[in-house]
Amino acid sequence: MAGTEHLTVRREGATLVLTLNRPQAKNALSLPMLVGLHDGWIEADADDSVRSIVFTGAGGCFCAGMDLKALAGDGMEGEHYRDRLKADPDLHWKAMLRHHRPRKPVIAAVEGYCVAGGTEMLQGTDIRVAGESATFGLFEVRRGLFPIGGSTVRLQRQIPRTHALEMLLTGRPYSAQEAADIGLIGHVVPDGTALAKALEIAEQINACGPLAVEAVKASVYETAEMTETDGLTAELKRGWPIFETADAKEGARAFAEKRPPVYKRA
Repeated sequence: MAGTEHLTVRREGATLVLTLNRPQAKNALSLPMLVGLHDGWIEADADDSVRSIVFTGAGGCFCAGMDLKALAGDGMEGEHYRDRLKADPDLHWKAMLRHHRPRKPVIAAVEGYCVAGGTEMLQGTDIRVAGESATFGLFEVRRGLFPIGGSTVRLQRQIPRTHALEMLLTGRPYSAQEAADIGLIGHVVPDGTALAKALEIAEQINACGPLAVEAVKASVYETAEMTETDGLTAELKRGWPIFETADAKEGARAFAEKRPPVYKRA
């Protein structure tokens, strides 16, 4: 499995769990973390036994944003990964889900701070769960910076534009409940239980046909900016072949026989 000193990877059945692991720095993004994230997304895509991904942070915090000093390679921390960044100058954007979309569903489990780069990465996930004391926000303008992780493009497509602009232009913090109210996250749960809830959702996804799940996710994103007519045409093109798969036939048989299906990605 992939992983670095700032990013841990483990399996929970058919779910790959990626954990930002730099709690002493509120899981601020470092070069080792970005390399680990990049490799984790690629591993999940390549391994057909992985059916879902849970993305979380250690130490009661999701991510407090970019650690510019660490990314610049000041000191020794992360220096041994500099060649990876030189070999692929786009690596950090893929790691942050700006230039890469995993084909498997990604469920975010947020506790504590999920701000700046944390909120930007959140927008690259598919399903989002947060502890009730979690904090969200795009603080860049307060520091004279630009949220270049994709937020000026994605946020207005994920929540109403008036809320997107308020978040982007004020740089203020948002509670988990307010984030849920504007549609940024889907579930607010008691503190300390976001990961358990995310894994519960992952298990529900894992019980479904993997080819169908991946095709549904791809269709949602592919058709998001199409007209309804074009989108329906694209949906048929992507969805109709699923009905001819062995997995589809197994799903029908299992339903008729009142038993759990056994899918084989065929």
